[in-house]
Amino acid sequence: MKKSTEDHLPPYRVRPRFQVVTEDNFGQLEDKIDKALKEENAPCTGRVNPGYITLYLPAAVQHYWSPQLSITLDETEEGKTLIRGVYGPRPAVWTMFVFFYAILGFAILVISIIGMANLSLEKSGTVLWLVPLLVVAFLSLYLVAFFGQKAGHDQMVTLHQFLEESTGLNIDREHQAEAERV
Repeated sequence: MKKSTEDHLPPYRVRPRFQVVTEDNFGQLEDKIDKALKEENAPCTGRVNPGYITLYLPAAVQHYWSPQLSITLDETEEGKTLIRGVYGPRPAVWTMFVFFYAILGFAILVISIIGMANLSLEKSGTVLWLVPLLVVAFLSLYLVAFFGQKAGHDQMVTLHQFLEESTGLNIDREHQAEAERV
């Protein structure tokens, strides 16, 4: 009996990934996925480009935290195809989080420099009290991302099932753990 797809998905990670090797070549995989995307009741939409595939959910069911699956296809030395996949937020969401992390990190750096400079000049270092507040903001942003991924988990399952069903592959936690080590 096949494990449920739910069991295949990784526990919370920032941009979970997998890799799996298959006997199918690029063209076969691209054709299988493209054919499945063109079916009338396909649960996903996407773009199939040579060596690169992006799967996402139809606009009608997307929400702010909806994930997408980016897949790259590479040829191995043995002539097989290495499929690498990354689940992640849409580019606009990912860019926003990177921007906020950068702003908070820069603010922590600047405030720390100003505070330490003031302390070395034997002036008040009260500005350093902002550092713990910014760290709390940083951690809060991380928690928002965590709960956002949880909100999009069911849609990640849909993307995962679509990929497995359209290609005939079984992508389990072993393949995901292997991708995390690489």
